[in-house]
Amino acid sequence: MELRQLQYFIEVAKREHVTEASNALHVAQSAISRQISSLEDELGVPLFHREGRNIRLTVLGKIFLHHAEAAIREIEKAQQVMKEYLDPERGTIRLGFPSSLAANTLPTIISAFRKQHPHVGFQLRQGSYKYLIDAVRKAEIDISLIGPVPTSEKDIDGHVLFVERIDALLPMTHPKANQSTIRLSDLQQDSFVLFPTKYILHKIVVEACQMIGFTPKVSFEGEDIDAIKGLVATGLGVTLLPEVTLHENIPRGTKRIPISEPPLKRNVGIITPNNRKLPPSEQIFYQFVIQFFDQIYHSNQFV
Repeated sequence: MELRQLQYFIEVAKREHVTEASNALHVAQSAISRQISSLEDELGVPLFHREGRNIRLTVLGKIFLHHAEAAIREIEKAQQVMKEYLDPERGTIRLGFPSSLAANTLPTIISAFRKQHPHVGFQLRQGSYKYLIDAVRKAEIDISLIGPVPTSEKDIDGHVLFVERIDALLPMTHPKANQSTIRLSDLQQDSFVLFPTKYILHKIVVEACQMIGFTPKVSFEGEDIDAIKGLVATGLGVTLLPEVTLHENIPRGTKRIPISEPPLKRNVGIITPNNRKLPPSEQIFYQFVIQFFDQIYHSNQFV
């Protein structure tokens, strides 16, 4: 089995058309057809159903595609590692992040890192809590910022960078909007605007409310923080958000208020795989991030 066969197979599988794959690969159709036929002969199973000019994957073809793509990712990763060992200052860091860290924390870290390592590149991947953990575990990315830091995930190591409050964001028309602090129980009659259930911030808010005796009534859900803030500004509900998302961008018509009882916090950190070694560029970045936040705490600043 050759690398070229896998590359041809994946391209044809994605397009389900040999001519389109030929154009994309800049390879003759006959060469692609020969390589795929050879691959099928070697495997002893058909990978495609032929239907005139169109083709589609068989059941076994779909299974093989999953493994072929994983193999190509590993080979590409190995090539990248070789380049980075020759020059870690010109590698590429595959970094994941949640939406709650996108506006402030992530740009601050990358900007500071690039001042010291200007030729290192980044491939950024945004996703939900579970997605980021799975992506690191599966080697789709190498490192991810995350909050809170998982403590018992298989093949994952976590390091806490900072701890932050979770504050209430209320419309200015809310009866409690003029208070300096509020209790979470003050919001039990309100409608909430939250992230969807697959997001960890949804779980944090719901569990906090349930711990003091009520289940929040969720009137709207959104995957974008700015959209959630906008819905609060229009008076459609209240929300709870990490303070890092409320540093500079509080919409007109809303009021950010700390919660006095119970005090709500989350930690934010960085996760890496513990079943494989980070490539050199990622090792440099990992150590930089830890030192960066250590210095912030020592100077009483916050990102």
